[in-house]
Amino acid sequence: MTKTVFELFGEPVSWAELFGFITGIACVALAVAQRIETFPVGIANNVFFVILFTDARLYADAALQLVYIALGVMGWIAWAKLKPQGLSVRRAGSRLLLATAAGVGVATLILIPILRAAHGAAPGWDALTTSMSLGAQLLLNLKRLETWYVWIAVDVIYVPLYFSRDLNLTALVYIVFLALCIQGWRQWRTVTV
Repeated sequence: MTKTVFELFGEPVSWAELFGFITGIACVALAVAQRIETFPVGIANNVFFVILFTDARLYADAALQLVYIALGVMGWIAWAKLKPQGLSVRRAGSRLLLATAAGVGVATLILIPILRAAHGAAPGWDALTTSMSLGAQLLLNLKRLETWYVWIAVDVIYVPLYFSRDLNLTALVYIVFLALCIQGWRQWRTVTV
């Protein structure tokens, strides 16, 4: 999976990065459309990104994918159990938002020294984006509109981080994710209860 398929901007693109690109776009597009298929496609995406990020020494991002797999299974079960009426999009209350922000802060502070000790490529940014992504995934599993604000912020940070690690195709996919997240926010805002 780490073999080069082609080059982009003079840097190699591996099979893991290519498949991560394809499944990543499909996963976010399905989430925007509120389709339950977002979860199995997302789990496949996580597997490809575990391989990619481990190879790039972005260890928190790699570990995050394992957590995403667990959260993806949980979200898949939650969305499936609530059929046919489904889980409606709602706004997150202040308690949920404060708890999410506190969790992001604490997780970031815990991860930074761990990633430094592991000689991670970008411990501070890796820790922050990992923690924010976990908060965003929690809000997505609960179908809270604010998930898109967090995902947008994460994508804005990830794009230059991945370019700095020569993960050019992954950086481009996060630009697409950013556009999809803005679209997700627009669509979910119109159906928010």
